Amino acid sequence: MNANARLPLFLSLAIFPLMPNPAAAQDRSQGRSMVISRHGIVATENPLASQAGAMILAQGGTAVDAAIAANAAMSVVAPMMCGAGGDLFAIVYEARTGKLHGLNASGWAPADLTIERLTQKGLTNMPQSGIDSVTVPGAVDGWDKLLHRFGRKKFAAVLAPAIRLAEEGFPVTELVSAYWKDSEKLLRKEDSATRTFLPAGHAPHVGEIFRNHALAWAYRQIAAHGRNAYYQGAIAQKILAHSQRLGGTMAADDLKKFPAQWVEPISTTYRGWTVYELPPNGQGIAALMMLNLMENFPLNEYGPASADALHTMIESKKFAYADLLRYVADPNFSRVPVSGMLSKTYARERAKLIAAPRANCGVSAGVPPNAGTDTTYLCVVDEEGNMVSLIQSNYNSFGSGVVPEGVGFALQNRGGLFSLDPAHPNALAGRKRPLHTIIPAFMTKGETRIAFGIMGGWNQSQAHAQFVSNIADHQMNIQAALEAPRFTKMTFAGCDVEIEARVPLAVREQLAARGHELKLRGDFTQSVGGGQAVLRDFAAGINYGASDPRKDGAAVPEPIQLK
Repeated sequence: MNANARLPLFLSLAIFPLMPNPAAAQDRSQGRSMVISRHGIVATENPLASQAGAMILAQGGTAVDAAIAANAAMSVVAPMMCGAGGDLFAIVYEARTGKLHGLNASGWAPADLTIERLTQKGLTNMPQSGIDSVTVPGAVDGWDKLLHRFGRKKFAAVLAPAIRLAEEGFPVTELVSAYWKDSEKLLRKEDSATRTFLPAGHAPHVGEIFRNHALAWAYRQIAAHGRNAYYQGAIAQKILAHSQRLGGTMAADDLKKFPAQWVEPISTTYRGWTVYELPPNGQGIAALMMLNLMENFPLNEYGPASADALHTMIESKKFAYADLLRYVADPNFSRVPVSGMLSKTYARERAKLIAAPRANCGVSAGVPPNAGTDTTYLCVVDEEGNMVSLIQSNYNSFGSGVVPEGVGFALQNRGGLFSLDPAHPNALAGRKRPLHTIIPAFMTKGETRIAFGIMGGWNQSQAHAQFVSNIADHQMNIQAALEAPRFTKMTFAGCDVEIEARVPLAVREQLAARGHELKLRGDFTQSVGGGQAVLRDFAAGINYGASDPRKDGAAVPEPIQLK
């Protein structure tokens, strides 16, 4: 092995020491250890979903096979967050070629859902629930494209764990029970939603068994007939019939002609790492813009959770998100200036505006729709080093609140993110994809690869940037980087910012003195999102997994096979 080939191993050991000294291990700030294995690891926000993916790995499946199995299981155990009625984005790392592949499986608006139709109803903004907020769900076509390109298994195999969970039932977890309770009012607006998700007349309590026979039926249709069952067959018929009863615009061709799209990931560099996101219509470009801005300041010298570091990141968020809201839309309909937005020169000029020690309260031009407990993120690494960074969502909790009779899932409300301003790049139009919040991410340095994501509506890009900074600036391992205290600013204008209580009081006081209007949250609040991460050290052939304590989940290693 030559010197250049050895260098990545030294770098990876510096970032993720395999033999920490005992004193440091006793005094560490992270609450969990990383999961470390020579074999595959699946990290999701529910141990049953992680287990489902790990079992598929043990049966010879690839990282993609395991990711789809885990995603389908998540739609059973956390139906408010994700499912066959939502959208999907994924980044796949192919170990054999060393290439990254992006998939945009976000759905388009029905052809007849137009600005004119909604303004004639007296609407001045997009509805956030109901049939007119529904766009074509892209998840199932996304699963299909991923399986055909990178999988070894068929739908019947990867959906089997989810079907069993749906039929036999599962005990509802702590956070999911709380999310469910918060959605009772929405679910009571429609009889089919009430029957499906409030079968005992209330949201399931912690530990209560919930069964979803209708979802098991839908997954059996997909297992037997593939994606066409959803977009042309029995499931499509139920979606279309329900839409028609509610006065919606969804037509057979809207489903039949929908295509998920392979896309080229976009990237920037940060402190020697290359960080990847998917291109618009997603918000991932804002995370890269934040990093470009942050790179102009010595965050490594400031230290983690310091006033200088947090001030820099909060201000960077405002400037990156201002451009996000102004420019990002479906590139098939609008020109999105991606290269200009990612320009390092542009970032240096913008960084001059955030060098002042005072908070800037007037950067942004608008406030986005509120996004709730809407998304699931998961990641997988297999024994060969193939990796998947996958995020899937209904948007708001239980999406539109529309549940077609007999399918067992809610339809998303992604249409709520369109604008009714005809001059805006993100203006509603038929067969157009809206600006999207959900984003998977990936980062590389030397022989180290990390798939990661952090959920939570408009929280996601700013959370990604904080995670990357924890790795690159402060040399945290992936578990510590997920657990470290975070901030979030869910609005676009103003100086308000939410921050976890673990940030020291002295730091919070310094931020307030600079003009930040802090809203104190709990030690591990849902407001800043929850995430998952997996890492592959290719030099050593070792996999690492991490799961955020802000969720119910776990990183689960592939079971050992007895010979």
